[in-house]
Amino acid sequence: MAENINMPQMGYDMTEGTVVRWIKSEGESVSIGEIIAEIETDKAIVEFEAPVTGTLLKITAKEGTTVPVGNPIGLIGDPGEKIHSDTTTDDTDNNKSSSTTKASPTTVMHTPVSKKSKHPVSNKKQSIKISPIARQIAEENSLDISQLTGTGPGNRITKKDVLEAINNTPNITINEPSLSDTQTEDNPLEITTSPEPQQIDKMRKQIARVTTKSKQEIPHFYVSAEINMSNTLELRKQLNDVVSSENGRVSINDILIKACVMALKTFPKLNAAFIDETIQQQSQINIGIAIGDTNGLIMPAILDCQNKSLEEIAISSKDLIARSKNGSLRSEEYSGGTFSISNLGTFDISNFIAIIQPPQSAILAVGKIIKKPIVHNDQFKIADILTATLSADHRIADGIDGAKLLTEIKRLLESPLLLLLKE
Repeated sequence: MAENINMPQMGYDMTEGTVVRWIKSEGESVSIGEIIAEIETDKAIVEFEAPVTGTLLKITAKEGTTVPVGNPIGLIGDPGEKIHSDTTTDDTDNNKSSSTTKASPTTVMHTPVSKKSKHPVSNKKQSIKISPIARQIAEENSLDISQLTGTGPGNRITKKDVLEAINNTPNITINEPSLSDTQTEDNPLEITTSPEPQQIDKMRKQIARVTTKSKQEIPHFYVSAEINMSNTLELRKQLNDVVSSENGRVSINDILIKACVMALKTFPKLNAAFIDETIQQQSQINIGIAIGDTNGLIMPAILDCQNKSLEEIAISSKDLIARSKNGSLRSEEYSGGTFSISNLGTFDISNFIAIIQPPQSAILAVGKIIKKPIVHNDQFKIADILTATLSADHRIADGIDGAKLLTEIKRLLESPLLLLLKE
């Protein structure tokens, strides 16, 4: 029997999504878990997988259409199966609803998405292999993607390729404003400007909503510790000296992830979510990592970390970062984190406090590693010190629970050979 494909909820407070591109066409067979479309949320473009196996009988939400969460965007069934009117909505009805001011909660709404999607894309351009975010940047800057050479897998055009092409385009000359009778070059201070209010984009609005909701609804508490990373740095050097593949090289962040995973196995209380006045303990440990660029911050997750070795975490981390930048995250990676890490060490920040990402219950904030004098065996020595601060949800855990988790993370990082033991 035919089954509706509904707009998924890929985020804590996502209410609607936009169909950026259909990868499958009507009449094509699809398998469960196969990528069939690309969906834009407020913060990222995510690959959408088929929920069932069958034939894509009908696409009810065309590219560029914004649809409320839970509403149908297509229909999957058996080949040649007759589509009943009560199963899906006719395209004509959808188009009619887009011209009305109000739409019912179950109506598929056709509304302009943003400046990014206002330029029509030719069939020729749609056939070019290009990541969704690269396509949007190119359209926004009126860049002809047919003239670009892709450096991604299978010659796919990536965000980096588009940005390089834009940077190589001759700069636009900005005309200087003319001076009035009372303004002269000798009196530049008399020239005054009235800056316009800055309009924020969809990602910034989403970040504002989530962080405000987090601070208003989640009673945060914080515990901090200084961690001696000297042994960890030495172990990392030894591991990377014998690694043959660049993908297998281990970063400090990879080691932090592994330490958090092992600590959460011992003290799982903060691998949970507070939803509908209940505490939902998570069986998987999915570690979200903060990835930021000039457009904003996202926190996709490495899935099933409880089953991964340190090397596997290193490989998965590099893959996740690369795909988050070229717009090919999967929906469960985008919204499935159970615990997060935010690392600002590369920005010369010594310590900070992070805001919890709902519906998660904790996030670890770490700064840069600093050489400091410490007392060891009644003697002074120089050590590599990392300051880590755990933000936790007081509805789920108490201070002692946070202290136990952070102390275990500290123990593992100061004795990093434990991270290599098979569990």
